[in-house]
Amino acid sequence: MATKTLPAQPKVGMVSLGCPKALVDSERILTKLRADGYGLSPDYAGADVVLVNTCGFLDSAKEESLEAIGEAMAENGRVIVTGCMGNEADVIRARFPNVLAVTGAHQYEQVVDAVHEAAPPTQGPFIDLVPEGGLKLTPRHYSYLKISEGCNHSCSFCIIPDLRGKLVSRRIDAVLREAEKLVAAGTKELLVISQDTSAYGVDTRHDPRQWKGREVRAHMTDLARELGQLQTSEGRAPWVRLHYVYPYPHVDAVIPLMAEGLLTPYLDIPFQHASPSVLKRMKRPANEAKVLDRLKNWRAIAPDIAVRSSFVVGFPGETEADFQYLLDWLDEAQLDRVGAFRFEPVAGAQANALDDQVPEEVKEERYQRIMEKTAAISAAKLEAKIGRTMPVIIDEVGDADEDGSIGATGRSQADAPEIDGHVYLRDVAATLKAGDIVDVEIEDADEHDLFGVVA
Repeated sequence: MATKTLPAQPKVGMVSLGCPKALVDSERILTKLRADGYGLSPDYAGADVVLVNTCGFLDSAKEESLEAIGEAMAENGRVIVTGCMGNEADVIRARFPNVLAVTGAHQYEQVVDAVHEAAPPTQGPFIDLVPEGGLKLTPRHYSYLKISEGCNHSCSFCIIPDLRGKLVSRRIDAVLREAEKLVAAGTKELLVISQDTSAYGVDTRHDPRQWKGREVRAHMTDLARELGQLQTSEGRAPWVRLHYVYPYPHVDAVIPLMAEGLLTPYLDIPFQHASPSVLKRMKRPANEAKVLDRLKNWRAIAPDIAVRSSFVVGFPGETEADFQYLLDWLDEAQLDRVGAFRFEPVAGAQANALDDQVPEEVKEERYQRIMEKTAAISAAKLEAKIGRTMPVIIDEVGDADEDGSIGATGRSQADAPEIDGHVYLRDVAATLKAGDIVDVEIEDADEHDLFGVVA
């Protein structure tokens, strides 16, 4: 009897740019394509079609996206563009008229349809099994968990609502089911992301659903509490880290969950500035004094809480007094991790029309000052951890050196992947692997990182 040979899989390459939310979009697209029988190519040469998931938040990000499209066109020539910059199809096609298709942010079906048209599937769905947790572009031990799309804010410097629309929250049971599958597939750390995590469920009036025999609301506090009940294969609770948390009053309710060990003691809060006049021009709430009081209360409840934030310097109308106000506020706030950005006009943003644009050289000078300030705060806070023993999740284990010593790189609970610091370990066991969570004695520190040994 003749043996039938399956046709070769068409292969897809992926270039994913931008924020973690875009990375989740890329993972969902690839998971669907894998289920449809497509293979994945690690390089341009082996791909029948290349997907470029773009970022369109800043002009510099748009230029990076256009460069990535150009590279894919030069190296492969069969390119489909998706993501936030997909809303500017005319700009993309003006520079690259031969791209196969352009779709907008989180338009999964359109992207998959475009791939089917460019490189038709040959094997049919489910010939190759998709992993239980779906395909991931992050290491196996941590995963991004997107709980909503879009945003209801109208910040004058931002065009996210134009790119991704108003807030649309996912069903709470669907989010928890995905989290459960990710943990079962090996995830040790869940990173909860959205454009506004604190607003989760506002659009659905916190619609309750049945989960594990009980009713759970689509609300940040309910979500955090339920995620804290999950168990890894070792019987431990996964780390659950909240990102993009606006400091609404109900955020206070998640701090006790950190004290109980159900939630990683970490909050990523986009403060953006502290000066009331700048916040007003940004169209953001100006409650910086109350925030300082709340930070003190949070630290009283969960002493190990780490708060990270980002700030914009050189926003139109920002005076030297405004900037000094921000520096003084940072002295009071003592945030653990801080990122800063020079204001950059974004096409379509209201801030572009504001008076009193700040000169570039002033932006640069203020940027250097805020980075110097926050580095000094970080160095002092990390120095205070020397001598302590704390849990560390391992990201990478190195090779043995000439003396047989092995080093490793990990993160404490105060460090989110790719944006915060690291914990560098010496003399680890050869059996240590990525995803292990070990107790580490801290021996030294610098401005951003810790150094230690497994306790």
